[in-house]
Amino acid sequence: MKNPLYKRLFRELKSDFGKYIAIFLFLMLTIGFVSGALVAGSSMITTYNETFHKYQIEDGNFELSQKVDQKLINRLEKEKLTIYNNFYKEKSSINNSTIRIFENREKINKVCLMDGKMPKKVNEIGIDRMYAQNNKISIRDNIKVGGKTLKVTGLIALPDYSALFSNNNDSMFDAVKFGTAIMTKEGFCQWSGKTHYSYSWIYDKTPSSETGKKKRSDKFLKVLVQHAVVENYIPEYANQAIHFTGDDLGGDRSMYIVLLYILIVIIAFMFAVTTNNTISKESGVIGTLRASGYTKGEIIRHYMLLPTMLTVFAGILGNITGYTFFKNFIANLYYSSYSLTTYHTRWNGNAFILTTVIPFFIVLAINYLTIRRKMSLSPIRFLRHDLSNHRKQKAVPLPRFKFFTRFRIRIMLQNLPGYLTLLIGVCFANVLLLFGMMMTPLLNHYKEEILKNQMAAYQYILKAPIKTNNKKAEKYAVTSLQTTFQQYDSEEISIYGITSKSRYVKNSPKKNEVEISDGFADKYNIKKGDIITLKEKYKNKEYHLKVTKIRNYPASLCVFMNLKKFNQTFDQKKGYYNGWFSNKKIKDIDEQWIQTTITKSTLTKTTRQLEHSMGSVFYLFHVVSAALYMILFFVLAKVVLEKNILSISMVKILGYENKEIRRLYLRATAIAVAISMIVTIPTSYVIMKAIYIPMMRNAFAGWLTFYVKPSIYPQMFLLGMICYFVIEFVLYHKMKKIPMTDALKNVE
Repeated sequence: MKNPLYKRLFRELKSDFGKYIAIFLFLMLTIGFVSGALVAGSSMITTYNETFHKYQIEDGNFELSQKVDQKLINRLEKEKLTIYNNFYKEKSSINNSTIRIFENREKINKVCLMDGKMPKKVNEIGIDRMYAQNNKISIRDNIKVGGKTLKVTGLIALPDYSALFSNNNDSMFDAVKFGTAIMTKEGFCQWSGKTHYSYSWIYDKTPSSETGKKKRSDKFLKVLVQHAVVENYIPEYANQAIHFTGDDLGGDRSMYIVLLYILIVIIAFMFAVTTNNTISKESGVIGTLRASGYTKGEIIRHYMLLPTMLTVFAGILGNITGYTFFKNFIANLYYSSYSLTTYHTRWNGNAFILTTVIPFFIVLAINYLTIRRKMSLSPIRFLRHDLSNHRKQKAVPLPRFKFFTRFRIRIMLQNLPGYLTLLIGVCFANVLLLFGMMMTPLLNHYKEEILKNQMAAYQYILKAPIKTNNKKAEKYAVTSLQTTFQQYDSEEISIYGITSKSRYVKNSPKKNEVEISDGFADKYNIKKGDIITLKEKYKNKEYHLKVTKIRNYPASLCVFMNLKKFNQTFDQKKGYYNGWFSNKKIKDIDEQWIQTTITKSTLTKTTRQLEHSMGSVFYLFHVVSAALYMILFFVLAKVVLEKNILSISMVKILGYENKEIRRLYLRATAIAVAISMIVTIPTSYVIMKAIYIPMMRNAFAGWLTFYVKPSIYPQMFLLGMICYFVIEFVLYHKMKKIPMTDALKNVE
């Protein structure tokens, strides 16, 4: 026979439709977002991995000071590899950006045409899709490149530039001010000026492990430096332009899953709190059913059915929305950050298990344990409405406060489990909200600090000591070394040699001082007096430097020392330098002798790219946090209201007005919300800082100092309270509809 208890499910769903639909929608959208993220992410990773073979990605590249003859190429190819020309030129374009132009590739690092046509004429160009998007360039547009007008025929993606790093040692790529392009052979040869003699290689048999790749590349480098002057050497496994994208695509997965499960646990506890309230409300009915022969298991299954059914339906619909809307949304986020090749959606059964099956069992387990504890009571206890676990529990004595104050405290003590759930939920929501609110001010603060501490408007790094007639320019020396910290990946550190009493570097280092930037100190937990070990990039020579001071210089991870000490440390001739500081552009040094020019645009590329690619994601955290606030406040405030329906009806009979009743019951929850916000905002700061530091250590080269703008804290509190008062307004109207007859009908 059909269980008659099932008929009650629809009545219960109808009576609490607002509560259940709010939880259902939040669950569905959360599962949908995470499902879409997992599906899009796994599809992107599969497509990304396929590009290595499909587009014949190089095993590494090196740049030489000049073009070499075929004889040297033949010698190098004896190392069981094949070398290909991959020359490029860099030209300025719109918005003071730089385009790296290659000749069309057909054998290695093949071009993926995303839209339009490949260039066929000398005045045609195919440009990177993301660079074009960021600079509002469309197919058939005419753009200025290096003083020439070229027609854009197609949008492309180069597999060896999936992340647009202009320099492999940069902390962040820059898809706004840097882009790649291809032209025909004739179009490429029309350019005058410096040519970068870059060569790519592919092993005859590529090692399967990263360790094997490193051994092969180190061996090849030893041979290469014996025969040519190497200006740059990047094996594939260390190439950020290739691997930064893949690392990020895979790294997001764990974050999404952890986020989902924390939210599911909070929702499960909300279900448990509301189910407990329902059991208390219907204790007489449960006692009657138990006395009539219904078993504990039947009652438990009945009260578990609605939460678990909602979770299952939310999971199914969430996966449908994940595969339709959210999958495209996440894919567009990736495409707005990376220059990825064309991807195709793959079915991901694992995503369904992670977002539907596991959440189902989480909700099932938490609700079962909660309900089973209640059902351990005897039928007579249910009939008597005696559901307390402590038979002789006494009321907590309170000080002689005003009546309203004591009444609210009683309400809060009565609903303590619900308010503890509220505290945990608000804490998690505040962590999400803090991350979303802090990042834009953090980036702006970082940018301001960089510009405030900028050494010079123009910082030139030369290939050799070249003089200038600019009398206000100041010479300096610079080189780069690699870190040797065992627990972290090797990272490039700039070493500056600064002249005594420098006009550009305040309080320049004295004779034997070694200063490090504060970002370097924060990232690797270095303190004054520590000895750091750095090594040369292409050699095994190490340098041991004792830190005498930590300097406020957020632009990069670097070491400062006196120019004389620099030349002594690195065995340079007396008076050696390879750079100029200047606040005005130096025009009397030929471009071919300038290796790098560091300007305001160069220093702020990290913040510019993060703001561009992650700005919308930061605001998404605002929405999720506000939604979680609303769900928590609505469900738990409604539970408090429902628990006290008879009391509210009685005080109405006694002559209390609705506004006074609101002060008694709903304001108790408002106080609990305010206390939760006040307690958890500092807690969220501690949690976020604990998460931020290891996250930034592994995210990218360089360092973004942890900073929270003080005005964020009152904004968080205000947002939380606004969300609560919106919910209170809704529940106040529900409270006003409670009739006085409810108290008179209660015959118990």
